[in-house]
Amino acid sequence: MAGKKSIKPEEGMRVAKRIAHAGLCSRREAERLIAEGRVAVNGRVLESAALDVMPDARITVDGKPLPEPQPTRAWRHHKPRGRVTTHRDPEGRPTVFEALPEDMPRVVSVGRLDMNTEGLLLLTTNGELARHLELPATGWLRRYRVRARGKVDQAALDKLKDGVTIEGVRYGAIEARIDKVQGANIWLTVGLREGKNREIRRLMEHLGLSVNRLIRVSFGPFMLGDLPVGAVEEIKPRVLADQLGPELARQFALGGRTGHAKAKPPERGKPPRRKAAARGARR
Repeated sequence: MAGKKSIKPEEGMRVAKRIAHAGLCSRREAERLIAEGRVAVNGRVLESAALDVMPDARITVDGKPLPEPQPTRAWRHHKPRGRVTTHRDPEGRPTVFEALPEDMPRVVSVGRLDMNTEGLLLLTTNGELARHLELPATGWLRRYRVRARGKVDQAALDKLKDGVTIEGVRYGAIEARIDKVQGANIWLTVGLREGKNREIRRLMEHLGLSVNRLIRVSFGPFMLGDLPVGAVEEIKPRVLADQLGPELARQFALGGRTGHAKAKPPERGKPPRRKAAARGARR
């Protein structure tokens, strides 16, 4: 997989990228912090993210020094329903991050799942890696199991392979198949590569279906498998490096000390039965 060249120690780096590398947040979130006037470099509050900083630059966010960069690590997390994928929620709703084991380092999510979506969420200490993995250009397929009320035939689902425009928004190719009909509900497996906000729910509404359960079961080569609800399990750096390829593995400095965060006990309720999936990555 192609990637940009690694930044040499003596070279400058975009300030938002430096913040992301420190694991404080994603690059996109860092750019938002800069726009809000919450980031300073060498005592000067930034007005724009268009700034390269050298390794010895003093960067503060909300007056606090930027944390030292952490070794790049990643985890699989079985996100339960009822939690938002954000570090702080202005509405005071429970977040994914406040429920993680206390011995985990600060992490950011690879993309987001909305509050009522459950299943596989990848977490990492490297915000720049998170940004890379969530981009459609990475080409990783995200697969979901969908339970919806209503009726649809396979012919209508097959038309989604060509993409569809809904209320002026263009959605790319979607893979969808019917798994089973269960009373008034239908179970589907849906795969996509873009992951626009509420994409699956809007596509299903377009087909006359009302989604009442949405579970992400895989993200690229990484599977939810039998990971209990609420649990986290670290992805071995070697496995992550194999999936990224040697150039990106070097760029994101994969390696160093590894470990496993303690898995949280399962929450009440289980996802629907599904075929056993390999833990971690397909080999």
